[in-house]
Amino acid sequence: MKTRHQWLFSAVLVQLAWLGGPVTARGAEVRQPGYNYDQAKVPAYTLPDVLTGLDGVKINDAKTWQTRRRPELLGLFANQMYGRTPTGKVAVRVEQVREELALDGLARRKQLRLVFEGNGVTRHVDVLMYLPAKARGPVPAFVGLNFNGNHTVHSDPGIALPTTWVRDDPKKGVVGNRATDRTRGDQATRWQVEKVVGRGYAVVTAYYGDIFPDRADGRRDSVTALFPGEPGASDWNAVGAWAWGLSRIADYLVGAGDIDARRIAVHGHSRLGKAALWAGAQDERFALVISNDSGEGGAALARRGFGETTKRINTVFPHWFSGAFKAYNDREAALPFDQHALLALVAPRPLYVASATEDQWADPRGEYLSAHHAGPVYALFGKIGVGSAEPPAPDRPVGDVVAYHLRTGGHDITDYDWARYLDFADRHF
Repeated sequence: MKTRHQWLFSAVLVQLAWLGGPVTARGAEVRQPGYNYDQAKVPAYTLPDVLTGLDGVKINDAKTWQTRRRPELLGLFANQMYGRTPTGKVAVRVEQVREELALDGLARRKQLRLVFEGNGVTRHVDVLMYLPAKARGPVPAFVGLNFNGNHTVHSDPGIALPTTWVRDDPKKGVVGNRATDRTRGDQATRWQVEKVVGRGYAVVTAYYGDIFPDRADGRRDSVTALFPGEPGASDWNAVGAWAWGLSRIADYLVGAGDIDARRIAVHGHSRLGKAALWAGAQDERFALVISNDSGEGGAALARRGFGETTKRINTVFPHWFSGAFKAYNDREAALPFDQHALLALVAPRPLYVASATEDQWADPRGEYLSAHHAGPVYALFGKIGVGSAEPPAPDRPVGDVVAYHLRTGGHDITDYDWARYLDFADRHF
């Protein structure tokens, strides 16, 4: 039985879990007690072969992968983990477009609202864009969701505050679930807007709470309400909705003249890294996919039983994945896939997976091995992956079309990470 102090400690850990990463403080990790952090205690496991179909037939060429195995794996992930994304269309219109010079003339700041209507429900997603001011044509873009509102990605006073629910943080003046100016620029180091725009890329972001508020009862206020019917075991939940939102932002970008539709990169950190991977797996318009510390349910192999587990993530965050995924609590070996198959679904497009040395909760070795085991699919297309089965030393990036680095430090996105992502995009774009 837990003591009062143990219960209080557990409550604090759960609160930390909501702050934009796993159970972490900013840039550092709090290890949950009772979980495995010893490589010697990783159980023996066998990964499902990404190139063998459910019928036992081996896939030997890129065409067969694209027409048979890829759709099969997408169906498995949808039915057993992320939930089935509705195929129905909803009405969408663009409102409140505002555009002006910003950042001392470095960028054009563009803000707009995507308004969705369906099933008698209206939802909106506010999109923030920074475009290189000197661009003379469409530019490549980095697209990703943010945790606390568009105004947190930069201190720019011209960024509108979100009008939807945000998590209370009394220390930062956020009470009554309403954003305030006190959090303006709070996440700026994770976005490096000037650096990205200065390299010739657009920064495109939206607040993930506009799409699905990150709480157990968030469904009622989410975009899932745009579609009729009660949720079943295999229907989508928060991660699926966030991925859907990324694709709806891509819809707008593809039709706008600002962005080069052939060079859109999707990226995400932590839980939003999970969403970026699922969006990139489904939507091939994302020409480059980046996972930053996405961990369990993202890039990390579930069968390793290292750090966060399937049961833990389904228990603390019951709204992230489909109900069907809960059947694999403490039964990861029964999964018909593992996360290497999710990464393989990005092939042949460039993929970057990143980890951090202190972020053992996200299982850095498991993230690397997942990227490594996606390699055979990339090889079908003549593409080179990360190479060796042994992870690289910290701060030594490896790979080609599939790339990886293990950054020194904790659960965060840093200047070092962005430097690697920009170099990677330069090479492939």
